[in-house]
Amino acid sequence: MSTLFLAMMPSGQEMIWIFIIILLLFGAKKLPELARGVGKSMGEFKKAREDFEREITRTEDEVVRDKQAAEKSARVKPATNNESHDA
Repeated sequence: MSTLFLAMMPSGQEMIWIFIIILLLFGAKKLPELARGVGKSMGEFKKAREDFEREITRTEDEVVRDKQAAEKSARVKPATNNESHDA
């Protein structure tokens, strides 16, 4: 993990205060529903991120293949005309 991310992480005491505030705002009965919703959202976000990364990688591979094909076709020598143009 990056240092910036670790610096932004709340400490143990801050986490307790955040939990208390959430408990007061939503109540004890809504917390399991809230946690399920957050879990589903995180799962969907992870899936979308993986799909995006897969699409970027696939596109990059296609570009590399197209570039290699273009280089390969440029290396092919043109056919020479063996006919003599002497009169």
